[in-house]
Amino acid sequence: MATSLTPPSQGKKGGLKPAGTLYRGREGMWSWVMHRISGVLIFFFLFVHVLDTATVRVSPEVYDAVINQYKNPVMGLGEAGLVGAVVFHALNGVRIILVDFWHKGTQHQRKLFWGVVVLWFALMVPFLVRHLTNVFSH
Repeated sequence: MATSLTPPSQGKKGGLKPAGTLYRGREGMWSWVMHRISGVLIFFFLFVHVLDTATVRVSPEVYDAVINQYKNPVMGLGEAGLVGAVVFHALNGVRIILVDFWHKGTQHQRKLFWGVVVLWFALMVPFLVRHLTNVFSH
């Protein structure tokens, strides 16, 4: 099987850089991957949420039974994951807007990514302490 990559070319620092569109997997790629994963997780939560909320139309007792099934530590961990996904997706969305619409955004995209990571941790650590204390104290 033949590839359509051109030969490697000389990089800025004198070393060889990959030819074609081979991606090196730095912050931009990880941001892209995590944004897609968090978006899919949020989508699946919304899908399940619509379904379980719709059971109230079938029977309030069924709805109450479904909601009571969610009151366990595994679902508490899932809630923490959902909040983490929403917070990352929102912060990274702002980063993407800055990269796309700020004329210096592409120059600072790595710093913006690490800013998202630091801000995510700053927001999630206090939330997780409080949330997981509540989840495991019952």
